[in-house]
Amino acid sequence: MNRLHKDILTGLVFVTGVIEFISGDFIISSALFAATTFASNMGSKQKKP
Repeated sequence: MNRLHKDILTGLVFVTGVIEFISGDFIISSALFAATTFASNMGSKQKKP
């Protein structure tokens, strides 16, 4: 998955988490925020040559 697709997916999951938070589904929104954090930090651990 290239960088653009990863950024779009992370943004969509974040927006979905915000919508779920507003509608009152706090457990689902917490899981989506955790997935967003995990996905955005995956690339920072890799060393670039």
